[in-house]
Amino acid sequence: MSDSLPKIAILGGTGALGTGLARRWTQAGYAVIIGSRTLEKAQAALDDLADVMRERGSDAEAVQALENLDAAGAADIVVLTVPFSHQLSTLEYVKPALQGKILVDVTVPLVPPKVARVQLPDTGSAGAGAQAALGDEVRVVSAFQNVAAHHLQEGHGLDCDVLVTGNNVEARSEVIKLVEAAGMRGFHAGPIDNAAAAEALTSILISINKRYKCHAGIRITGLPDRD
Repeated sequence: MSDSLPKIAILGGTGALGTGLARRWTQAGYAVIIGSRTLEKAQAALDDLADVMRERGSDAEAVQALENLDAAGAADIVVLTVPFSHQLSTLEYVKPALQGKILVDVTVPLVPPKVARVQLPDTGSAGAGAQAALGDEVRVVSAFQNVAAHHLQEGHGLDCDVLVTGNNVEARSEVIKLVEAAGMRGFHAGPIDNAAAAEALTSILISINKRYKCHAGIRITGLPDRD
C-alpha cells in the first residue's frame, strides 16, 4: 500500500461489483474502504473479501469496513455502486462528506424486470442526475458501467475498455488511473451528459449476455498507439 495513492471508499461496496473493484485496487496498492448502509453488512463483506485476498497472497489489511457516511468522509475518492433505485437517496445522505471530492458514479438506470431495455431517466443519465444533485463542488465522473462484475472477481487481466465521462478533465484523468490500476484501459469520453451512452450500452450488453451466454464488454479500436 502506498501513502501517495488516494484512499478509495466504495459505497454499496458489499456486492460483486464493489468487492471486485476493491480486490483489484488493493492488489494495485490502494487503501480501500467498503461502505454499506450498516457497519455490520460492510464488515461481513470485508470478512469474505479478506479470506479470498489472503488465499491469493494480497494484503487484506489494506481494506476496512465503515458505514457509508463515515466511509465517504474518510476517503479521497468515493465510488458509488448502489442500485439505481437507491442512487439519489444515498447521495443525499453522504453529500456533506463529498464536498471537494471526486465521486465515481457506476450507477446504471436499470428498471426491473425489463433490464435488457434501455430506460434512461428524465435527467438524461444517472451520472448527470448525480451531478445535478450534488452541485459543482463535487466532481462527478461516470465509469465502469460496462464491466462485468464476474470478470472483476477473476484474478487475471481484463479484455475490456471503460468509457469515462465527466465535466472536469482532471477528475476524469484521476479515474482513468483507477481504471488502469484495475487492469483495463480507460478513455476520456466527454462531459457527464455523455454518460447516457455507457449507461444505455449496459442494457444492450445484458441482452447480448442472455443471448450468447457470456459476460460481454466493450473494446475501443483504431488506436494503434494504445493497443
